[in-house]
Amino acid sequence: MVDTVLMGHAPAKVDDKGRLKIPAEFRKIIEQKFGLECFITSEDGQKALIYPMAVWLDYQNRLQKVPSASQPKKKLLERLNYFGSTGTIDAQGRVLVPTILRRDAAIADDVVVIGNNDYLIVWNEERIQRRLAENPLTDEDYKELELHGV
Repeated sequence: MVDTVLMGHAPAKVDDKGRLKIPAEFRKIIEQKFGLECFITSEDGQKALIYPMAVWLDYQNRLQKVPSASQPKKKLLERLNYFGSTGTIDAQGRVLVPTILRRDAAIADDVVVIGNNDYLIVWNEERIQRRLAENPLTDEDYKELELHGV
């Protein structure tokens, strides 16, 4: 089970052409379980989300069930599509991060890649460290998690 779930974190590099070298432990799982096609996007422009295409299509199917008049759906889709682009993991394990996302999320040079079950989150190293320091888990957070058995 461990080798089929994207979890943990790994340092990675983005080259001068904007290609992220996906860490080997994540790449292996993605290639074996999902294939090479993916969708790279963001909900907020602060980080990149790399979805294997099968996972992305499942997410899209769930979004389609939300009424088309839903303002939150419209806002989310606007952001996902603004930052989004399809991609393919190349033979060297690299995927091109969209230019606008590299700029807005400051994804260049050294980054941190975090496994999130079935997709990856890519952060600028300084931003993720600042976010973790500024947004600690609170007692209220733990209480809510306990309600869900965590």
